[in-house]
Amino acid sequence: MIRPIALTAVLLSLAACAAGPGPLRGTFSAITPRAASEGQGAGETVRWGGIIAATEPLSDSTCFQVVGKPLGRSARPTDDDQTDGRFLACREGFYDPRIFAEGREITVVGRIDKVETRKVGEYDYAHPRVAADVIYLWPVERNDYRAVPYGFGYGFGYGYSRYRYY
Repeated sequence: MIRPIALTAVLLSLAACAAGPGPLRGTFSAITPRAASEGQGAGETVRWGGIIAATEPLSDSTCFQVVGKPLGRSARPTDDDQTDGRFLACREGFYDPRIFAEGREITVVGRIDKVETRKVGEYDYAHPRVAADVIYLWPVERNDYRAVPYGFGYGFGYGYSRYRYY
């Protein structure tokens, strides 16, 4: 009797991890920023993510220009060279550009509002704009690999360690 209950608890906890953080869970349209930039999907609720290209605080809201990336199972942007196209995500309130800085990963949930044309360099680029209900800033992943001595007997030398040394 206890084994089925324990197995169910483990499976439910694993399913919760795969779904991503609570605010990012739900059912969303499969439309991509690239398709939305061509005028498709107005009014659809989407979950998009990517890398912040710019953060623009306005008088009553903040807009993020994002280089769209495919999302992984946890709704975090993938770490590859693919892009789904750029998009804008705007939400009421002030989001500090030093925290929500260029290069940080975010995932947004909201409704496709309209398409705005903005410059990327000298190029006129159509950005679908999302009226965001959720702006989720992902924590920075640290890789503290450092050369440290290792080995006893055979294998003296230097290698790399994931441990942090302060």
